[in-house]
Amino acid sequence: MTGAQRVMSPLTLTLLSAITCCSLAEQSSNVSPPNIIIMLMDDMGWGDLGVFGQPSKETPNLDAMAAQGMLFPDFYTANPLCSPSRAALLTGRLPVRNGFYTTNAHARNAYTPQEIVGGISQDEILLPQMLKKKGYVSKIVGKWHLGHRPQYLPLENGFDEWFGAPNCHFGPYNNSNRPNIPMYNDSEMLGRYYEEFKIDKKTGESNLTQIYLLEGLDFINRQTEAQRPFFLYWAADATHAPVYASKRFLGKSQRGRYGDAVMELDYSVGQILSKLYSLGIENNTFVFFTSDNGAALISAPDEGGSNGPFLCGKQTTFEGGMREPAIAWWPGHIEEGTVSFQLANVMDLFTTSLALAGISPPDDRIMDGLDLTPVLLNRPHTLHNRPIFYYRGNELMAVRLGQYKAHYWTWSNSWMEFKNGINFCPGQEVPGVTTHTQKEHTLQPIIFHLGRDPGEKFPISVLTKEYLDVLSRISPVVEQHKNNLVPGLPQLNMCDVAVMNWAPAGCEKLGKCLKVPKSDPWKCDWPH
Repeated sequence: MTGAQRVMSPLTLTLLSAITCCSLAEQSSNVSPPNIIIMLMDDMGWGDLGVFGQPSKETPNLDAMAAQGMLFPDFYTANPLCSPSRAALLTGRLPVRNGFYTTNAHARNAYTPQEIVGGISQDEILLPQMLKKKGYVSKIVGKWHLGHRPQYLPLENGFDEWFGAPNCHFGPYNNSNRPNIPMYNDSEMLGRYYEEFKIDKKTGESNLTQIYLLEGLDFINRQTEAQRPFFLYWAADATHAPVYASKRFLGKSQRGRYGDAVMELDYSVGQILSKLYSLGIENNTFVFFTSDNGAALISAPDEGGSNGPFLCGKQTTFEGGMREPAIAWWPGHIEEGTVSFQLANVMDLFTTSLALAGISPPDDRIMDGLDLTPVLLNRPHTLHNRPIFYYRGNELMAVRLGQYKAHYWTWSNSWMEFKNGINFCPGQEVPGVTTHTQKEHTLQPIIFHLGRDPGEKFPISVLTKEYLDVLSRISPVVEQHKNNLVPGLPQLNMCDVAVMNWAPAGCEKLGKCLKVPKSDPWKCDWPH
């Protein structure tokens, strides 16, 4: 085995990333740093884009974005659920490091419903905080989902502006047992979902995506006029059940209401890219499009998307739960119409954004995100053999290295949940793989070749030379990762009705404050 073929250790990868960042910082010290736009969709699947083969071909703007930029078919989230994946993006660290996981039960997905007590740890350093070093103005539009109590909100964690909601748009609630989720403008609420911000669950009509689009365009206009570098985190959530679209798009898709939502998001992406061209800043704006986790097949087909050829969906660590659509766009810098099979993940956006801004990543902690600028800009690099770690809660479920994926644990969901109609793998049961009990395979991992078998249906026989060779290469990677892992303090263990959105900041001005019940904390129950 040559040196170039050897698997790099996480430490080597971290050092390489830091060196690349520093090198880029030196090169770009006299150049205006590019604007950065990250578009993070909600529960949108790998197979929802025309460029990835969706047969209805209803995403012309995203398909054009891919034709003008770089497509990443092997791009991953850090967790198969919303909150942890978003925390990973903004910290550049695995949820098990940044605290966005639970220890209440083994290998359980946890997130931030409005009864959650915790949120993003104050020990974490978020991307907008780092970008301030180079004068960036940062705005989040849409779903936050890293904690809704005051200390956890965006403006307390580096963002300068926010328009959106702290939680999912579940509801409507009666405001007695559970309040409707507030919508914020910066640090104060403007109203609540299903009240001032309508979502008609019967028809699916809502103007929220259009509102989010206008907020994003206004921010781009203002920062361009002020000649300030900006970071826009555009986190629209229309493809999360209950899905919604504005009247203009309802009934337009061959795919039903979910497709209507995708079409409106695709239109919005096109409007944002067009705005960059009209302002003449397209060559100085890096844009990345992806999703927080796989499509929620439990909501399909009416309110859930497609994960293409991949197994299962959201909530699982099979490919359908964690492989995401991903497009990078930067005219004049990224070669048009390129496809990169580089293994990459959402945490890389943290480190890559810093490199583009000429900022070195934090050196007082382990970073999981790598700098993708050599890949994006077609420069020599040694990132080919980086691993992808698939976590579910506090457990490392699987690891990918090259084309091979080794499952150390398998679980779709419990028999109890499954018998109650909760199915994360509808029509895709694979005996011994999509198990309804947590099965450990540490001594003899289940290994797939994802090139030959993207659907994870045909395990490689343990008796073959191929299996033994792959195991000999993956095992040291797993061992080193576990030996160097120092889990963060879990933030998603405790719940309490008293911390719900009863009286958010600004409710007094609107007459929207609700009575706060007595505190009665309990350990959150995470069934999946």
